[in-house]
Amino acid sequence: MSVEGVESNILSGESDDIATSLRSPTTPRFTPGRTKGYSDISGMILREAPYNSRMMPFHTTGLDKLSEKDQEILQEEILNAAAKSGRKKTKSDVAAMMALGFLDGGIDNVVPRKRQISSSDVVTKFGYAPQLGYEDLRMAEAVIHLGTTRERESSNISDMVMKNIIEVTPKEEEQFPFNHVGLTSAEAAALLVKYGKNELPEKVTPKWLVLLQQFWAPMPIMIWIAIIIEIGIQNFIDMGILLLIQFTNASISFYELNKAGNAVAALKSSLKPMATCKRDGGWQVMDATLLVPGDLVLLGSGSAIPADCRVNSSEIDVDQAALTGESLPVTFYKGDSCKMGSTVVRGEVEATVEFTGVNTFFGKTASLLQESNEHSHLQKMLMRIMFILVGLSVSLCLINFIYLMAEGEGLKESLSHTIVLLVASIPLAIEIVTNTTLAIGSKSLSHRGAIVARLSAIEDLAGMSILCSDKTGTLTLNKMVLQDDTPVYSPGENQESVLVYAALAAKWKEPPRDALDRLTLGSVNMTFLENYEQTEFLPFDPTIKRTEGTLRNLKTGAEFKTTKGAPHIILQLLNESEKAVIEQVEADVTKFGEMGIRSMGVAKMDLKDGKNEWKMMGLLTFLDPPRPDTKQTIIDANKFGVNVKMITGDHLLIAKQTASVLSMGDKIFGSENLPMLDPETKQKPANLGKTYGNLCLAADGFAQVFPEHKFLIVETLRELGYSVGMTGDGVNDAPALKRADVGIAVAGSTDAARAAAAIILTEEGLSTIIHGIIIAREIFSRISNFITYRISATLQLLLFFFIAIFAFHPSSYQPEDSEDEWPEYFHMPVLMLMLITLLNDGTLITIAYDYAEASPTPTKWNIPALFITSTVLGMVSCFSSLLVLYILLDSHDPNGLFAKIGMSGVDYGQITAAIYLKVSVSDFLTLFSARTGPKFFWQVRPAPVLLIGGTVALTVSSLLSIVWPVSEPDGIMTEGLSSNMGVFVFVWLYCLVFWIVQDFAKVASYKYMYHSNFNGINDTGVIGDIVPPKDSLV
Repeated sequence: MSVEGVESNILSGESDDIATSLRSPTTPRFTPGRTKGYSDISGMILREAPYNSRMMPFHTTGLDKLSEKDQEILQEEILNAAAKSGRKKTKSDVAAMMALGFLDGGIDNVVPRKRQISSSDVVTKFGYAPQLGYEDLRMAEAVIHLGTTRERESSNISDMVMKNIIEVTPKEEEQFPFNHVGLTSAEAAALLVKYGKNELPEKVTPKWLVLLQQFWAPMPIMIWIAIIIEIGIQNFIDMGILLLIQFTNASISFYELNKAGNAVAALKSSLKPMATCKRDGGWQVMDATLLVPGDLVLLGSGSAIPADCRVNSSEIDVDQAALTGESLPVTFYKGDSCKMGSTVVRGEVEATVEFTGVNTFFGKTASLLQESNEHSHLQKMLMRIMFILVGLSVSLCLINFIYLMAEGEGLKESLSHTIVLLVASIPLAIEIVTNTTLAIGSKSLSHRGAIVARLSAIEDLAGMSILCSDKTGTLTLNKMVLQDDTPVYSPGENQESVLVYAALAAKWKEPPRDALDRLTLGSVNMTFLENYEQTEFLPFDPTIKRTEGTLRNLKTGAEFKTTKGAPHIILQLLNESEKAVIEQVEADVTKFGEMGIRSMGVAKMDLKDGKNEWKMMGLLTFLDPPRPDTKQTIIDANKFGVNVKMITGDHLLIAKQTASVLSMGDKIFGSENLPMLDPETKQKPANLGKTYGNLCLAADGFAQVFPEHKFLIVETLRELGYSVGMTGDGVNDAPALKRADVGIAVAGSTDAARAAAAIILTEEGLSTIIHGIIIAREIFSRISNFITYRISATLQLLLFFFIAIFAFHPSSYQPEDSEDEWPEYFHMPVLMLMLITLLNDGTLITIAYDYAEASPTPTKWNIPALFITSTVLGMVSCFSSLLVLYILLDSHDPNGLFAKIGMSGVDYGQITAAIYLKVSVSDFLTLFSARTGPKFFWQVRPAPVLLIGGTVALTVSSLLSIVWPVSEPDGIMTEGLSSNMGVFVFVWLYCLVFWIVQDFAKVASYKYMYHSNFNGINDTGVIGDIVPPKDSLV
């Protein structure tokens, strides 16, 4: 059955009333000749559906009327719609799938949710207002879903239903057993065996083992082999140089690995070892690691909170800077969960330990922070290059060695020739130059307010295609701002008077207790409060959920009460006769809620008339506005191919409003369909990317998420092949920061967040990241150019010496009048090879300052294309080296090229020096070709510092070829060209000619690859260019 048949069943089959509600006479069904997409079918199901159903996208009217078989056919048709039309799935496609119920149903069937969120997953921030919670927004959702007061009465929906929707109480909170008497030692011992010690897990790799691991990789192994051979042939000078290079590379890698912060250690540093606990009926100070769930502890001013605890009664102010980075304390009331690692700054309460050790907020964070020992993209790329070069080198060395032995050469002579090939194939300075380029680039980033904690993160930042950003404090100001729109419900009132009444319901002469007090007292004109005396004050309590002040007007003597709190709580105080006001307040709260604007109710009671009736004064509206530069930052990010997704623990309506203002898109989803870690093993679900990939790709953001969700969103996107960035500031963000390719700790972050992050911002907001992306892509371009050069130079040397062994026998070219005996096979002293590599590569550190263009889209490594370009460059150089070797060996032939141009024959020692000069010069000129990518070398001017570096390297190489003393390093005749400067000039001119040939060949190879899209060279890291797995749910 086709999708049209399924639609027909829906519209005419089993339910006429459903068909009537779904049929849309004004909307064309489908355009003839066009393949249907998901959004077409979602429109078919949802158009003309009741308004409340459209607001609740996970419950689809009419879909449940289909048979199971027809539902399967409909889903299959939807899943294939985009593929049939040849287009990629869009965000609206995924939204349609969610609306049809396939997405959440499919996910639940594949990976069932294994546990519910607990209080150990949540940390309360100062910006969270306990007087409101999110009850004003839930009230807006309830009114949208259930209707206004009159509509609920006509539908016989009781107020209790409304209250249950607004005042959500987690089941675990209802069942939590508060302890008021403490545990016995026997009970505590049994619980300690069950739950384990109250300490954070940490797996630490010894430093000495980390250092040793730097000597065990493809390139170090090749160097070890070369060192062993040098010892075998008793060439101790070359052995010493190789050892120096080996330890230099290892030291740089070891330093880089240990420079990054240890996030678990940062968590542990904020914990205190002692706790005051009641055991066996008496209070005692004990080791906090021995606490168990159910223990009764005393939390007093100045003391550390030793585990995740529930406040038994009263209230305390807690400094959570170590968790959230916020400097202002948070007030905790009866039943609230305060977290291990916090410090009490005011008050004293008894509390019941809820979670210890690995089950605490800290413990869960620490378990996600364990080292994965995963290599960066740059390390993986270098490793692949090394494996390829090692494989090629070992193969050619074996062939060379076997050939020489078969030809009758001795073991030592054969090894001497083989070591030349081996050393030629080792890109000795590739890590040194790469890390130096990154280090110099990190300084540029630091000037822009971004401190790099892990150098390889610069390359990851260049390739970042998705940035998952926290909302509060990053996209927004993290400050509640009063809005101009203040509805009033009593004659003569205005925003100013409502503000005064709200301030009178607070302790205005004391520091603000929470975000609402700070908003109110920071906005009111304090001089207006001087006319009032507060005779009584009822502080916020979780049971009444509002504050109340009893006041006396010092001028008139009139007494009255004011109160502020969540709108539905204030409405409960009003007389039933105030239905019109209640109706209007609900409408206003709903209107603001749909815009993501918070509402706080303010009421007043006059005490003089004895009626004791509360009157609604008005609503104060407020929100946390975006930073002034955030919208432009997101526009700039999109321009550079980086998709910014909002990942926030805030309410869905607030997230949608923020995304709308910032033009981030309208596909903001809740966390209902996101996966969770296994409660026992803490492992991620299987097939994470396949199951949840399209949901995470389609979403512009997620709201009401928890730390696990952030971690798994990042992991899902990484499994799809995207390079993912994540911003955060608190302990709860640390796991996601560490797991992301580019973890970015924003300004004011906690120690744990900074230790887990790869980049630390010192300036507020996201604008710094845009500058960082541009700089990182310029650095990527420099590194890519250098690696292209380094591969081509390695291939040139390796193949040149390999082919020369078979193609040329110098002894057959020896002139009759030569006093020295020419060797049977051509090779160069190892010392010369290392001089070429170290001198050229060492000078090439100046490439870190070269001019480079930032790619307009996220960068990515294309190893096959990189090797094609390098091979073309290397083969031209190799061919030119073989040709000049033949010309020099044949220089004594009276019919040869040298004789024809009037030059004399060249002695063998000078042939060695001439080949050294040729390889050195063409090696460096190759860089000037490689650095311009698909352009000709003259189209991108080099930086002055690179020109200076090139001049120095070429000058030194030229001088060495001239003044090299007559000697026999490694038994090879070598002599400088000082007595034959014509050869020196010839080699230089020869190199310049072939450099131009080489550059034209490079440009031609790029044109071919771009034309044929070789290995996806035209693709970018932008969303949509990477096709999700075929068996993904969406």
